[in-house]
Amino acid sequence: MTIDDARKSAVQPEDLSRYIVERLNAGDVEGLVALYEPDAVLALPDGQVARGADEIRQAYERLVANRPTFAPGRQQPTLRNGDLALTSVRLPDGGITVEVARRQDDGTWLWVIDQPSLLG
Repeated sequence: MTIDDARKSAVQPEDLSRYIVERLNAGDVEGLVALYEPDAVLALPDGQVARGADEIRQAYERLVANRPTFAPGRQQPTLRNGDLALTSVRLPDGGITVEVARRQDDGTWLWVIDQPSLLG
């Protein structure tokens, strides 16, 4: 599978959670950034927030630098309201993620807010 094949667009908001694990494990930083709207926010482990594509890219470059392996979690039921969706995954370590995705004009979904680790 090529990187372009792995960069499918999310046709359902739940797809984003699967794609992020695949792209993290592949070290595909640009593919990770492509899961977010250009002005999205990503909570960082140190309590800071990455704002926009450039800061999100930098955060993922640091995260995948040592090539860690990520295991998929258990997708929780998605809560939708029109073009917004609240997604969540229970992580293998007991933590949980919470994200807000927005339907794009082409019908695909991108994250606008990502809190990747609560209670972990």
